Amino acid sequence: MFDIGFLELLILGIVGLLVLGPERLPRAVRTVGLWIGRIKRVASDMQREINSQLEAEELRRKLDEQQKKLDEGVDRVKRDVEGLAERDTRATEETSPTRHDSSPEAATEPSPEPADTDRRLGESAPQDADKDATPR
Repeated sequence: MFDIGFLELLILGIVGLLVLGPERLPRAVRTVGLWIGRIKRVASDMQREINSQLEAEELRRKLDEQQKKLDEGVDRVKRDVEGLAERDTRATEETSPTRHDSSPEAATEPSPEPADTDRRLGESAPQDADKDATPR
């Protein structure tokens, strides 16, 4: 901490002996030693507190990063599921032979020809065959 050599300590001891005298010097040295010990303890406590705060901040930062990754993953899965549901709904609407629209335009539209319906059903068949071929 301080760069004090043996010579400086010897000079301080001699000056202290001359100023305080032999009766009060031991008590003064003991008091100075107690104060130095207290100062060291306070400094080490402050250092420990700073280190624990830095570790807590680092943990918070890591937790925030993991939370962002988790949120991104959940959002991605949610979009995928919504996309699959939308595709499934469209495929179901396209392949259904009857329409339940009550609008006037639906009544004037010609119904799909049987060849078109067979072709649409044929397009979805390979996907179903792949699902059945996968081992479970």
